[in-house]
Amino acid sequence: MSDMLIFAIFFAALAVMSLYRVARGPSAADRQVAVDSADVLITCALVLFSIYSGRGIYLDIAIISAMLGVIDTMLVGRYLERRWQ
Repeated sequence: MSDMLIFAIFFAALAVMSLYRVARGPSAADRQVAVDSADVLITCALVLFSIYSGRGIYLDIAIISAMLGVIDTMLVGRYLERRWQ
């Protein structure tokens, strides 16, 4: 059971490292990819922590985070598409 906590911490650390690319990305597309990867890693960490702690509230937060990540990707994609035309 403690392995799940270790992996959750590892995923959270990877998400923090991808925030470097968000800050230093050479283009908006690179920044969006970094935000998407951080969102996926945070969602995975929350799911694992939810299983570890046995509390469902973290799973609800993970689902909402994943849904908002998809919406964010669509909005930024549409913005970048209109910007480049």
